[in-house]
Amino acid sequence: MRIRAGFEITYDCPAPVTMLLTLSVHPSRREDLETPDWVQTSPSVDVRQYIDGFGNICSRVLAPAGRFVISSNFVVRDTGLVDDYAPEAKQIPVPELPDECLIYLLGSRYCETDKMVGLAWSLFGHIEPGWGRVQAICDYVHNHITFDYQRANPTKGAVEAHYEAQGVCRDYAHLAITLCRCMNIPARYCTGYMGDIGVPLILPMDFSAWFEVYLGGRWYTFDARNNIRRLGRVLIARGRDATDVAITNTFGEAILADFQVVSDELPEAA
Repeated sequence: MRIRAGFEITYDCPAPVTMLLTLSVHPSRREDLETPDWVQTSPSVDVRQYIDGFGNICSRVLAPAGRFVISSNFVVRDTGLVDDYAPEAKQIPVPELPDECLIYLLGSRYCETDKMVGLAWSLFGHIEPGWGRVQAICDYVHNHITFDYQRANPTKGAVEAHYEAQGVCRDYAHLAITLCRCMNIPARYCTGYMGDIGVPLILPMDFSAWFEVYLGGRWYTFDARNNIRRLGRVLIARGRDATDVAITNTFGEAILADFQVVSDELPEAA
């Protein structure tokens, strides 16, 4: 299948400000791009890119004073398949995990494992380790949190999300990741495009957050907010939590004036 995706983000900058952007399609999906996903700006400025410590593509720009628009519009090919399902996938004991997985067992800015480990073991300790335990965590988070855009808060971590029982997709992901890590399951945060393809359309569209866990020697996608296998995910970045994959970091004042995201299916090319 073919997916049209992109964004337009508008800032008002009282003075020139440096911005760090994580808005490019992840290197693992570069070969699927049918058209370039160049990060464009208005007014035009230099866009310098590098690969961060988690393997994501980041862009550096110096935004001038005044209105500044960042945008991208591209077409990407996708398998059209829903997320993998592997109920036989086993949890790997910590001593046998690859070194690169260990960082995803540790607490992080929004995933306060030290404060939730007791709760996690009381809820999921009786469940057989492996796929079923991760699914039980997703079921719990999906049922515990009520989705509410008005409760979005950039400083909210897993503990607060659990206490409030309200939030947005990043809160579902943070809480599920935290509970997985408490149960010694490596879990990492993902952000990207996931349009309402094959499901009822919900507007306005936004970037989406989900997570991946390491089971049976590979990473699998889980989504506590939707809690169903979805299709059409286009990964932008992975990290420990939302800190590592923030779409923009501004090193000075920049006032968000407009934010638009699109991700929808296109007909096959003739």
